[in-house]
Order: sequence, then structure tokens, then C-alpha cells
Amino acid sequence: MNRGPAKDSGEAEERKARSARIVWISLALSLGPAVTLGLVRFAYALLLPAMRDDLGWSYALAGGINTANAAGYLAGALLAAPIIKRVGVRRSFVLALLAAALALLASGLPTAYAAHVLLRIAAGVGGAVAFISGGVLAAHATSGRPGEPSSTVVLGLYYGGGGAGILVSGLAVPALLELGPVEPAAWRVGWVGIGVISLLALVVAGLAARGLPETATATGEEAQDENESFTVWSLAPALAAYFLFGAGYIAYMTFVVAFLRDRGAGAFEVSIFWALLGAAAMVSAPLWGPLIEGFRGGRALATVTAVVAAGAILPLVSDSYLIALASAVLFGGSFLAVVTATTALARRSLPTRAWPAGIAAFTILFATGQCVGPLASGAVSDSFGGLETGLGLSAIILVAGSLVALAQRDPDQNV
Repeated sequence: MNRGPAKDSGEAEERKARSARIVWISLALSLGPAVTLGLVRFAYALLLPAMRDDLGWSYALAGGINTANAAGYLAGALLAAPIIKRVGVRRSFVLALLAAALALLASGLPTAYAAHVLLRIAAGVGGAVAFISGGVLAAHATSGRPGEPSSTVVLGLYYGGGGAGILVSGLAVPALLELGPVEPAAWRVGWVGIGVISLLALVVAGLAARGLPETATATGEEAQDENESFTVWSLAPALAAYFLFGAGYIAYMTFVVAFLRDRGAGAFEVSIFWALLGAAAMVSAPLWGPLIEGFRGGRALATVTAVVAAGAILPLVSDSYLIALASAVLFGGSFLAVVTATTALARRSLPTRAWPAGIAAFTILFATGQCVGPLASGAVSDSFGGLETGLGLSAIILVAGSLVALAQRDPDQNV
């Protein structure tokens, strides 16, 4: 019996509604990366100049604050799987995002360096657990049935939230600094402002998470039972390149605003620079996707990292503000694609059961690089002539990461 046109129309409308709901959930969940990346990790760069002036920090001490955040992120990455297994993925996402938001809010209160270190660690732990658990939720937001967005599209929307967070912080933080008390103490208003923004984002993301089911996650023991660690370490060149990327890119993100300020950039110019960087990050996924899919071995990782390095080098070769904006476009439009490149490489190179172990290894080495980068760049800046030297070191590290990635081969290639 032929199906009636009314029934076909009803099913089409149902598929359209289901697809729209999945897109909404993905965008709502993306407020998690907007907080954990755009605000927890990167907004500090916008507040750093005022904090240094008010608190008298050296560049090494200033870099140590972001190293503390990276150490917290590393701890959170290591703890995420057992926390999710014990608490549940939805509750882990909401509670971790709440912890990160409260740490941001509280960062406007203390003056003691140790207190800021502890708060940055707490924000890093919460940010990592929220980022990972949110990714699990996003991966299960679609069933892949006809008419629904693919898991690749959903994950792209989710991770794109990081760029949105950078864009928001670029617009909001300089304005908050201008509205605050007499400089440089206005940094306190900046922290409180982004803390409030994070809590509002939590409400929307938490509502989206409530509509998703709890999901089973692979445990470390399961991966261990497979005895697949040797397959993970077949990605050693890419792992080393990702460590170098983590060390190089975070130094740029920590100090580039202070560098522009030292060169005379005002609040409006800094806001435009940071917002442009975030906007470029938001649209980077569809631009880089075909290249990442088409390149084999470590060539995609090497290419994207090389573009990140080019973006980091540009401010060092010219004082022009237009060159700084070009740096924002190149750097912002490529650094999140490095994450995509490593994930694609792990999925292509490893057995399915080894994907969690492979992605965990990348995450841990990336977080370790983030711990090293700001401290090393800050110490070099203090000892050898200012931020230009420290940012030069970060660019060199990124170039090295690009070259190391070229040594990576796919399993079907001769190694």
C-alpha cells in the first residue's frame, strides 16, 4: 500500500524538528568550550597587563599563573574518566563547569599570588572535566539516522564554542576594564564579569545536557586489557609535535596582548585583535576539514602547526597594527584545527578500542606542553630583553613542532 502524502509530510516535518533540536543542543553544549577555552584559559591574557601593573609581577610570575592553569587542566584530563564513571557524564559536565565558573568569579578577590595559583588550578581541573564530558555528550547528541546532522557536524559545532568564547572575551573584557575602578585595579571587575558570563552559559548548557542520556564510556582498564599501548606509541612523532604545539601556542596566547600593549595598543585595538582571533577560530573547522581528511600521516598536523607558527611570527617582524590583525587571523584560524588534526590521526591510525587511549595520550602531552610554555617564555622574557624574545621562543617551538610532525607515518605506510 502506498503511503499517503500527509504521512510523508509528517515524517519530513518530524525529521526537520529532530535535526533542529540536535543543532540547538550542540550549540548549547558549545557554551562549555566557550567557558573552558575562551574564558578559563585565554581571558587571562586580556587581564594580565593590568594585573602585572597592580600586583608587581614579573613575566615569569605572570607565566606561572597560566602554567598553574595548565597543570590543573592536566590533572583534570587524568581525572576525567574516573570522575565521569563515578558521577555520570551529565552531572560531571554541569558540576565541573560550575567549579570553573566559580573559580573565575573568585579570581577578582585575592591579591596573594598563591591564591591566584590555586584558583587557576581549580579552574583548569573543572575546565578539563567539563570539556571532556561535554564532548562525550555532544558525540551522543545524534543517532546518525537519515536527516540528522552527522557526528562530525555536531562535534564541529561543539568545539567551535571555544572560538565563540574568545570572541566574547575580546569584546567584554576590555570594556569591563574601562568601566572598572581606576586602572590598574580594574582587573577585579574583569574577573567578576567573566565569572558571571560563565554562570549564565552554565544555565543554558546545563539545560541542554539534561535532555541527553547517560552514556557508557571506555575505561582505562579496558584499553589496558587490549594491550594496545604499542599502537599508541606508533604515533610518537605526532605526540611529540603536539607537546611542542601546546608549549608554543599557549605562550603566544598568554603574552601577545601584553606585547601589543607594550607597543602602544589601546583597549579598543586589543579588543578588535582578540575578537578577530576568536571569530577566525569559530570558522576554521570547515576551512581546514578537507585538508585534514586528504593529507596522510602527519602532514595535516605539520601544515596546520606551520600556519600557527606563521601567525606567531608576524607581530615580531613589524610594529604595524595591520600585521597584528593578520597574526590574529592566521593564528586564530588554525590553532583549534590542530586539535582536529590529532583526533583525525588517532581515529585513522589506531584500532577502534585504542581511540580513547590515543586521544588521552595526546591530551596529556598537550597539557604538559601548556605547563612548560608560559613559564619558559616568561623566564626568557625576563632574562633576555622582554616579551619579543619570549614570543620568539614560542614561534621557534611551533616551527619545531611542525617539522617533527612530518616524521609521522600512517600505519599503511612504510615506517
